[in-house]
Amino acid sequence: MKKILKLLTKIIPPYGIFPVIFSFVFNCLVYSGSRMIAGNWYHYNIESSLDRKLPFIPQFLIVYFGCYIFWALNYILIARQDKKSVYQFFTADFLSRCVCLTFFLLFPTTNTRPEITGSGLWNQAAMWLYSVDAADNLFPSIHCLVSWFCYIGIRGRKEIPVWYQRTSLGIAVLVFISTLLTKQHVLIDVAGGVLLGSVCFQIGKKTRLYCIYAKIGGRIESVIRSLLKG
Repeated sequence: MKKILKLLTKIIPPYGIFPVIFSFVFNCLVYSGSRMIAGNWYHYNIESSLDRKLPFIPQFLIVYFGCYIFWALNYILIARQDKKSVYQFFTADFLSRCVCLTFFLLFPTTNTRPEITGSGLWNQAAMWLYSVDAADNLFPSIHCLVSWFCYIGIRGRKEIPVWYQRTSLGIAVLVFISTLLTKQHVLIDVAGGVLLGSVCFQIGKKTRLYCIYAKIGGRIESVIRSLLKG
């Protein structure tokens, strides 16, 4: 345990370890737990006529899957910020998942996926994705929510090069597009994810809710520091 913590603290300060790990665990619980509960419930299809006109381009799966690297890198960069900023951001992150869970349970949505008949690599990849990821938990899009957080979480930070901030915005937009062109989400899912991220981020910044997170995080930080010394 001590060796693992020492390795982690070379990448993330002690106060940032719990927020990053908890964010990942809670996200998984929200996504998988809501599916276990509401998977067989009635799901609303909220796709628009414009959504139905958008083409299916399975090559965008490289963005859809590749964004996990983007998320990991940027969440680590955010966890390396000053302690107050870290707790403010991860308070927003937690609140956003609570809202997602509420929607997944009270207003479960679905969409119409294309019939895939081709046998090419990308078509096979899309078929595999559809087989392991049911068409639910769509509104708001967590893919778009997290990608937007990855941008606004480093936006305007002096320690982050401007070119990387702009690159993060570009990647986030590509993720939005990928969710639409792989038919994983519809336009309102994307808008919902971006809006939710923006609102929660402001709540984290403008209110003192982060102090609750900071109290819990501070206690766990103390435990981590004790383990490192022991």
